[in-house]
Amino acid sequence: MIVGDFSAIRPGTDLSKHARDLLRMHEAIIGGSRSPMRPRDLVARSWTRVLKLGLDPGGMNTREPLGMDEVERHRDESPLSLVIDELKQVVSSVADASHLLMVVTNADGILLWREGSSSVRRRADTLGLSEGALWTESMVGTNAIGTALAEAAPVQLFSAEHFEQSQHPWYCIASPIHDPRTGQLLGIVDVSGPALTYHPALSALVDTGVRLAEVQLWRHHEDRLERLRRTAAPLLATLSGPMLLVDENGWVAHSCGIAVRERIAAPRADRALIVPGLGLCLPQLLAHGWLVRPSGTDRSVSAELDLTHVPTLEVSAGGEPWRSTLTTRHAEILLLLHVAGTAGLNAEQLSRSLYGDISHVVTTRAEVSRLRRALGALVQTQPYRLESGVQMTVVLGLTNDAADCAFLRSSNSPGVRSLAGASKAY
Repeated sequence: MIVGDFSAIRPGTDLSKHARDLLRMHEAIIGGSRSPMRPRDLVARSWTRVLKLGLDPGGMNTREPLGMDEVERHRDESPLSLVIDELKQVVSSVADASHLLMVVTNADGILLWREGSSSVRRRADTLGLSEGALWTESMVGTNAIGTALAEAAPVQLFSAEHFEQSQHPWYCIASPIHDPRTGQLLGIVDVSGPALTYHPALSALVDTGVRLAEVQLWRHHEDRLERLRRTAAPLLATLSGPMLLVDENGWVAHSCGIAVRERIAAPRADRALIVPGLGLCLPQLLAHGWLVRPSGTDRSVSAELDLTHVPTLEVSAGGEPWRSTLTTRHAEILLLLHVAGTAGLNAEQLSRSLYGDISHVVTTRAEVSRLRRALGALVQTQPYRLESGVQMTVVLGLTNDAADCAFLRSSNSPGVRSLAGASKAY
């Protein structure tokens, strides 16, 4: 997003006058009239979405906060619980003097933590900006938290850029926090306060909080892998041959006899695992992770992507094949990576192929992350591509002709539909 659209206030702006101008613009546009002042593109997009939902700008739309038992459960489930103390420290030293409130939500927009001056917390209570509340656009209209979720980007809102009139006395600055390992959205950090106390430095405060959280999350990840290495060291010393030591999500803590990237598919006790370079493996559950060793001597991996009916992937490594159904989107990603060959696709290229533009990069990364959790090292990153040791074939139908393949013709992805234009197999 360009800086001009992100920033709610330009340097030198008279905050009081700007708030009055925004109020007149809000009354005109939301009321269905014309206004000489136009909302920023980000605000216009959000107002359009919210108006379609039928929310009331003049009242306070429904707030149904979760009970504290549910809040505690969501806190326990959130990876942000590992870094919330550091996040609170970012604002604790300036909260009272700056009359600001920091809130942290999960990826669904449920407010789980808040920190700030007592006076601002009391004012926030009157808005329903309290623990357990859901602050999506569909619940409370245009607001920095919900709009950041909708736009998958940082958002600043000032005064009457908010949809609800009850939020007009506020500014809000929000930014997403992502898992530094996978790019998965974990939640939103938001700093809010009385509109006329807005200061440009607050954006840097939010950015600092996000960067600190993501750095600390990566350190927690490294610490867990180190603990796994120490715990498994006595066992590893007794073993020989190629092997991997991974955590419950497939992140590699130790490797021997194999050049492997940082992650494989998450092991499961009830099925074999295909690992390029190792072939078919039978994971062994340890106290805090998994030991992954080859079950035979054949290290080659072949895969067949069947698009005839329900998308299916069959993977084999010289033994009994492993078969899994795929979502349409995951099948599209595998097909596009197969066609791209060894050059692969970066996130922007894949976004353009899947969605027709590059504005869905975050969504694209999340989809690939989910695919890698299921298939692991069959898909590599930077750029996205099939692992070099995997030989994939694609079954398109009875004739195996792209022009006759219903999956290609009916796809919502322009890059996939374009493949149907050639009379060839892939």
